[in-house]
Amino acid sequence: MNSIKSLKGLEQLVKEQETPTMSVAFAQDEDTLKAVERAVREKIVNAILVGDKDIIESKCKELGIDTGIFEILHEPDEKKSGDLAVKMIIDKKASILMKGLISTPYFLKSILNKDLNLIKKGTVLSHTTVIEVPAYDKLLIVSDVAMIPDPDIQQKIQMINFNIKIAKKLNINMPKVALVGANEKVSEKMQATIDAAVISKMADRGQIKGAIIDGPLALDVALSPKACEIKGLKSPIEGSADILIFPNIDAGNIFYKATTLLANGKLAGLVTGAPFPAVLTSRADDDDSKYYSIVLAAAMA
Repeated sequence: MNSIKSLKGLEQLVKEQETPTMSVAFAQDEDTLKAVERAVREKIVNAILVGDKDIIESKCKELGIDTGIFEILHEPDEKKSGDLAVKMIIDKKASILMKGLISTPYFLKSILNKDLNLIKKGTVLSHTTVIEVPAYDKLLIVSDVAMIPDPDIQQKIQMINFNIKIAKKLNINMPKVALVGANEKVSEKMQATIDAAVISKMADRGQIKGAIIDGPLALDVALSPKACEIKGLKSPIEGSADILIFPNIDAGNIFYKATTLLANGKLAGLVTGAPFPAVLTSRADDDDSKYYSIVLAAAMA
């Protein structure tokens, strides 16, 4: 089966599957409501909206959205709306979680609530963004652009393993993982290059399975065969990475915003590490990005 090279292609795959249900925490902002309505009408998901019912109905009326296509649970308290949305997952009334207007700390606290015992000890919550850029011939899976400020080796390994699972859903059987840095040389002055070299050797010895992994690699040689040729670099990635692991959140976040703002990129984003797909997008992301994030979550459900 051919790999999926666009978000539209992922959308088509999801439409061929059974429709999951998604609970949305504090579903009271315009972009979220527009994205969820689109996802419901396209039969990507069924939706339970958690939040202040009066505000939700008022917003939907302004937007011309029929509230009859949703189930609405009234919970006007922001923090409690996150807990109730997660409870829908626990009660098996939903299999996907989505962040609405709720603040990110409240959203994550609901997932990490120790009383619910959802996250196993030692599991890392990270964030993965799938980006479609016209200048690249396939989808890019990148981490971490939103959650872990300065990931250590073990966190990077978990990020790689999460992203391998996402790659499999895109029909990429042996994804190419580039551990991105400022250059290809290992330097004791740059911890990210040391981490990348160690992880690459671990992969060579079979300690990380299901992917071709190399690093440190500068971004040009990770994404351009011509750059590899010019630099005389031999790498199993061959300038054709499927997955980019960034050294820190600064590099990852700047990359993803540059691709969307300057290169007409489209994106889908998920929290990884939870036992269910959780949609977490930036407040500045448009409803199109939120929609494709729902599509990605449905593919992983």
